[in-house]
Amino acid sequence: MPIRDTGAEQLIKDTAKHIFFAEGRLHANTQDIADAAGVSRTLLNYYFRTKDVLIEQVFKEAMLALTTRLDAVMASDMPFKSKVESFIELFLTEANNYPYQETFLITEINSNICKYTNEARPHHINKFMEQISAEMEAGNIERMDPMHFVLNLFSLMSYPLIMGPIYKKAFNLSNESYTCLINERKKMICKMIFQ
Repeated sequence: MPIRDTGAEQLIKDTAKHIFFAEGRLHANTQDIADAAGVSRTLLNYYFRTKDVLIEQVFKEAMLALTTRLDAVMASDMPFKSKVESFIELFLTEANNYPYQETFLITEINSNICKYTNEARPHHINKFMEQISAEMEAGNIERMDPMHFVLNLFSLMSYPLIMGPIYKKAFNLSNESYTCLINERKKMICKMIFQ
């Protein structure tokens, strides 16, 4: 049995992530990925057999990395407001680097809902929901179903990113200008959700 060159395998995965998450080319084929990685399609197929196998691997690794980072913030002992600020910073920084990652993840979950039942749930979400309820009781954030707080938080963070290409065209904004706009939102979101 030949020894696997994990460097080439990782290069292919990293290239696929860049194509899917940074460039937004969700329909790129294996030849596109092989060309961008500077490898033959035969080598790509050796490691991943099909595009579906590669996509599944990229999805699982991206989902694990995302939930691990979110879990670390949710499980931390920092004050709630600092935790939300860290959450926003983490999410928007990641999104600036990989603006199409959420689109990719959502597309894959919708396409393969049965395959990915456990990947999308952070382990410490219950603790975070309890903290949201406690902050509402203390009067620090508006009272509502804690799920609405989470939906509002993610909507404020992700919607401008998903709509980025349309906003850039509508307002004639460069990528750099739009990144500055998104970075300004970090403080604005906190002001909107805390009383």
